[in-house]
Amino acid sequence: MGSGKSTVGALLAERLGAVYRDTDADIVATEGREIADIFVEEGEDHFRALERAAVRTAVAEHRGVLALGGGAVLDADTRALLAPLPVAYLSMDVEAAVRRVGLGAARPLLAVNPRRQWRELMDARRHLYEEVASAVVATDDRTPEEVAQAVLDALELKDV
Repeated sequence: MGSGKSTVGALLAERLGAVYRDTDADIVATEGREIADIFVEEGEDHFRALERAAVRTAVAEHRGVLALGGGAVLDADTRALLAPLPVAYLSMDVEAAVRRVGLGAARPLLAVNPRRQWRELMDARRHLYEEVASAVVATDDRTPEEVAQAVLDALELKDV
């Protein structure tokens, strides 16, 4: 959350001459409501099922830059789908997250005591992000352009 995946993903796609796609946006488009609303109305388990399906579809159909929601790696099948692909994990610390997104109400998993919850989420997920990542790119104190270039360099991708 707040790592800049949407901004950096769009920049990467532009530099690679590819199309950008975000599975969270796919879910919102399919469901016709925001992710926070899905969490409130249907619960996290329902959202995770939608997320698994969205990732499976996107990996099968899409050949450009793909951004996944932060919880997508919780699913073992999703991690297996990502294993052969070039994957960048955009890492950051909690202070950078606070500066970027404020950890506000639109983040359903951070509704109460957001700093502590963010740390707990990262403690639970970091090893999964690192498991699927071909490269780990720190985003703290970097512009989106710098992060995009670091991803290109780390994954040894050539821009157009």
